[in-house]
Amino acid sequence: MKKWAISAVVYLFIVIVGYNVYVNWAGKEAVPAHEQGAAYNGDKVDTHEEEPHEQGGHGAAHDDQHGDHGGHGTAESEVIANIDVSNKEMNISLQDQQGNAVEELEVNHEKLLHLIVVDDHLETYVHLHPEQIGPGEFKINHSLPDGSYKAFIDIKPKSLSYAVTPISFAIGDQEKEHAHPQLTADAVFEQKVDDYKVTLNLSELKAGQDVTLTFDLHGKQPEPYLGAQGHVVILDESGEKYLHVHPANNKDTIFETSFDEPGLYKIWAEFKQDGAVRAFPFVVEVQ
Repeated sequence: MKKWAISAVVYLFIVIVGYNVYVNWAGKEAVPAHEQGAAYNGDKVDTHEEEPHEQGGHGAAHDDQHGDHGGHGTAESEVIANIDVSNKEMNISLQDQQGNAVEELEVNHEKLLHLIVVDDHLETYVHLHPEQIGPGEFKINHSLPDGSYKAFIDIKPKSLSYAVTPISFAIGDQEKEHAHPQLTADAVFEQKVDDYKVTLNLSELKAGQDVTLTFDLHGKQPEPYLGAQGHVVILDESGEKYLHVHPANNKDTIFETSFDEPGLYKIWAEFKQDGAVRAFPFVVEVQ
């Protein structure tokens, strides 16, 4: 009798242990292999791993030396650019959102910084290259007549996003009432500066579509200027939307860009001929 009771207890123990082993094994098999070890997030198993974030804005637009930049980026700028103009001197400061000097800039077409200045009438246009005088600090001496202006500080930070936006400033006495003049599209796309003639040939001008700008220099081939055959700066009528376009290749004076919205735009095409750089202005209407 005792032997039978002992045998029954042993048998029952084996059954219980075997059942528990089976339940544990079956439970693991019920979870797909790709979800094992993942963190549980609410009502689902989350296996997502965050991918590296690609820098957008102006920095990304500078990945090569051709193309355009400045006006198409939508990423918030991580660089705060300021300009102070006094006593014929222009001082530029670059800071990040924490107020630290932005020191790491990439050379873009042979310069760390391009400074474009226009007046509110979009008649005066200058393209300058201030010299670096300290971390995030640049300076240049340049005289401008009294008036209202907008500065566009064109840089390529190495690790921060940046979008070129207009910075307004004034010199001397201002008119009490300032009416912004209306641009008028050119009837003929031909301009002459210092007896040098340039003709602009355009593909169809439609917003949201690629546009090709081909410049005919009438036999006066351009000399290399800032590492390119030329440079093109474009502003909308209000002087808010900025594009800086470089040639499509290193041989031709052909530029490719696009316009986000319809309207009037002013184009300055810069070419170096016989040792001098000249800016040829054109006004176009985008449908």
